[in-house]
Amino acid sequence: MTAVDLPAVPRVLIAEADPWSRDLLKQVLLNVRCDARLDVCADGQEAATLLRDKTYDLILADWELPGIDGLSLLRSVRQKHRSLPFILLSNRNDSASVREALPLAPTAYLTKPLNMEGLTQRLQDLLLNEGESVYCEIPPLAPGMALPMFLERRRDVCDGAPLRVDVKAAVQHSLAPDGLDLRQLEEQVKTDPQITAVLIAAANSAGHHGTPVQTLAAALQKLAAGQSMNLILGLALKHNVVLGDPALVAYAERHWQLSQDTADYGRRLARMLELDHERCYCAGILHRLGDLALLRCLEDWRLGGGALDDEVIGESLFTFGAAYGSALRTRWRLPLELRQLIAATYSLEGGVYSRDALVVNLAAQMARLTEHEGLEALAKSKTARLLKVGLSELTRVRKA
Repeated sequence: MTAVDLPAVPRVLIAEADPWSRDLLKQVLLNVRCDARLDVCADGQEAATLLRDKTYDLILADWELPGIDGLSLLRSVRQKHRSLPFILLSNRNDSASVREALPLAPTAYLTKPLNMEGLTQRLQDLLLNEGESVYCEIPPLAPGMALPMFLERRRDVCDGAPLRVDVKAAVQHSLAPDGLDLRQLEEQVKTDPQITAVLIAAANSAGHHGTPVQTLAAALQKLAAGQSMNLILGLALKHNVVLGDPALVAYAERHWQLSQDTADYGRRLARMLELDHERCYCAGILHRLGDLALLRCLEDWRLGGGALDDEVIGESLFTFGAAYGSALRTRWRLPLELRQLIAATYSLEGGVYSRDALVVNLAAQMARLTEHEGLEALAKSKTARLLKVGLSELTRVRKA
């Protein structure tokens, strides 16, 4: 089947067990055909049910699906539709696996980590006529929709924060003659809360096992170069990852700077006290993720026709910012210990505190001081006293 044979709006099935790989496939496909009707599932049994009940124009399925695997789905489809486009994805790149799949005539057999350009080209060939492109208008807000209701509904489904880093440039700067340099990539993206959160979440997803990952460096090592690069580049395909409203940009810059200062102070304090400075840095970078995600949703509100001003933005952040952060950290299943460390940037609860928690709490207090405020009061605070950190140490951390 060619693009000419497709209906005006194609229906596509994506079957992929790993949530972050599933999201990446969805974003790549929508970047090619933003109007496509998508069904997305995580196991082969659900995919088989959907295939029985609906007619599709394209199927993307992972061989390693739980329940009914992708090869079995392909075999079932080929018994009824010899020409239906079916892209089989797999971790298997050995010749025996390829020989097993080829008699079933997959439209493409793509091994992971996926080549994003190659996948995009395949989808364009299947879903678009030569020279064709599809434009999708931003849907207007529902009649009578109030901003609080809009934000309440978006809280549990939002895609996270806008991007601070130009991901294409970051990847390009990290390419070495022998491939992607993970250390250089970490340096390029470590200031971005969205990238940090997504990579940590992906490294702890169902497709990866072992000790929970709590830092960007550990996430990059666990995901390896190919998947790390794909996930980062995939973030640039999402809508509104770059804010367009100047007022929203100004708020985002303040929250990014507050995150950066907290992270830097946390790392310096942790190093001084011989604690885990990478975890403390990561907690600082992530602690304003909810506020930034809210700003991105406010951009959606604006583009849908909603009114915005400085007072509305400030009130929305005050009312919903913390709830957005909590919902994101839970939905993305960030490790509990990391979530607890992030929470410590806001307050210390209970009577027994880890030294790492005290460090990030003190770092956040430092970050909230204006340039004209001294450190004397902070040096006398309960947190500083518990850490046995005085004015001279805090001054050194601030000036470093």
